Amino acid sequence: MKILGIDPGMAIVGYCIVEFDGKNLVLQHSGSIQTPKNKKEPARLLEIFNDMSSIVEKYQPDICAIEKLFFFRNQTTVMPVAHARGVILTVLEQHNIPVYEYTPMEVKQILTGYGRANKKEVEQMVKIALGCEYLPKLDDTVDSIAIAISYTRSADVLEDLKKI
Repeated sequence: MKILGIDPGMAIVGYCIVEFDGKNLVLQHSGSIQTPKNKKEPARLLEIFNDMSSIVEKYQPDICAIEKLFFFRNQTTVMPVAHARGVILTVLEQHNIPVYEYTPMEVKQILTGYGRANKKEVEQMVKIALGCEYLPKLDDTVDSIAIAISYTRSADVLEDLKKI
């Protein structure tokens, strides 16, 4: 099963493709979509839409695990992130890809056993899950991997593996 993990944002969308067979987890690809701050929001959203469409068409994921917005301290960033997330969800719906959503606290709880774990603790658990020493440099990309791994540890994965 190919899982598309996504950490949505307006400036940076972190994403990954993880292969999971019910036991083994392999990171196939990871990266980011970065939009220039000097462009207007509609142009940035179109760029996210086009790039996400290309990623989905190239890798043909079976499932998507995406970060769910639940609370933002900074009111100026919540709307653009929500807009970017909406564009991404539109692409996924166009391609009939089932979507599973996880809040940052849920991801931390699933990976570390503690919902308020720090970035380093989450990164360490991602390394362990992938069996690797190094992770991508961009936090958004690492977060997308953590989100994808969270799905592999959910009850939903068992049902979905039977379908594939």
